[in-house]
Amino acid sequence: MVAKQGSSYNNILINAYWFGVSFMWNSLHPIVLPVLLLSFVREGAKNTAYGLLTFVGLLIAMVMTPIIGAISDDTSHRLGRRRPWIIVGACLCVLFLLVLAWAPLIWLIAVGYLLLQVASNIAHGAAQGLIPDLVPTGERGAASGMKTLIDMMGILLAAIVMGILMDTGMPRIPLAMTTIASILLITMGITVVGVREAELSPGHRANQDRTLATLATRLRQVFLVDWRHHKEYGRLLMARFLVLLGSFLVQSFALYYLHDVVEVANPARAMGSMMAVIAISITLVAYPAGVLSEHWGRRRLTLIACGMAAIGMVLLSVTRNMTGLLLLGGFVGVGMGTFATVNWAWATDLVPQAEAAKYLGLSNLATAGSAATARLGGPIIDVVNHLVPNAGYTVIFVLAALAALGGLWVTLHMSETGSAKISPAEALCAMQASLRLRWRSER
Repeated sequence: MVAKQGSSYNNILINAYWFGVSFMWNSLHPIVLPVLLLSFVREGAKNTAYGLLTFVGLLIAMVMTPIIGAISDDTSHRLGRRRPWIIVGACLCVLFLLVLAWAPLIWLIAVGYLLLQVASNIAHGAAQGLIPDLVPTGERGAASGMKTLIDMMGILLAAIVMGILMDTGMPRIPLAMTTIASILLITMGITVVGVREAELSPGHRANQDRTLATLATRLRQVFLVDWRHHKEYGRLLMARFLVLLGSFLVQSFALYYLHDVVEVANPARAMGSMMAVIAISITLVAYPAGVLSEHWGRRRLTLIACGMAAIGMVLLSVTRNMTGLLLLGGFVGVGMGTFATVNWAWATDLVPQAEAAKYLGLSNLATAGSAATARLGGPIIDVVNHLVPNAGYTVIFVLAALAALGGLWVTLHMSETGSAKISPAEALCAMQASLRLRWRSER
């Protein structure tokens, strides 16, 4: 049995490592890796090389996270069952980041990147079990809100720092990679030192011994889930897949939309502004949404978030000026920030406590799976644009909106869990009182 932890301070410690993870992948995928590949592949093949490499990486992430999550569920160590894997994964990440920093050949870049995905998801799979392990049920909305808030802060810092270091006129790859590695190690240290995990019981250690003796069987069981018994969690993952699919469809091709349709002078800078506005709006709403969901309900807030995302994506498709796009980006960001926080809090309510990391790891099937599926939108855009100039982008925005509405439809068929059904005004008052009491207790 593990010790329970609460308070905003402990939520920061539990989620600190996610800042490093967010900083790493939001530096590598949108900025560092594309620039790095330009030195090794010809101009006409850069999108193919980047797309195939990251697609395979996402497949690795989909498989690795639940496997390591399940193994960590049965780990018995003096540091606990999550922290040993976080340490191992983060240290391996540093090694492979250094390989990427000085790789002289394209195949070394590919190997380094794919091994980085393996290493990252070793830590990732275990770290997902910390909130259900250490945070009481009634406080997981706030803890999930803090996780989303920290994720967004990582995105903002990555955009600022890597935008400077990766100037295409003189990209500083080694400095970028060592910066990423340093932040990852620092945030890993904060979580590992700050979190207090208790050793598991002798009975659980005996179960671990049996599990290790039949590891192959255990790995086969990772993806064997009784979805009839956990049908609510299955619906939650389907809603997550659909809403994130809509988000990734828009995000993946937004820069080309800005270039071809809006015709801005500097699409990369405009894209950076859009990302900053969305990240800030998500940051502002993440923590309050988590706390509010404890009082008002996960289902109600999720429905509102899905509706906002769908409306915003439709309006984005008909907007042709940057001011309007930035305003809509903020609107969509509020919806996506609310969804991300509440969906994760809802997941921690629904997963079996004894196998929390395994089931939360399965959520990466929805996250990475939606990101991978969204990449298939590229051929759709090109085919439709060939028939009707720029109409392919409209098709993608419509598909994104339909995906968000699909998430709303799935949520309508879910039952509320672990939250009181009170009015919005009462929920806001309760949230304010909770935050005041928490602030006073922490002083």
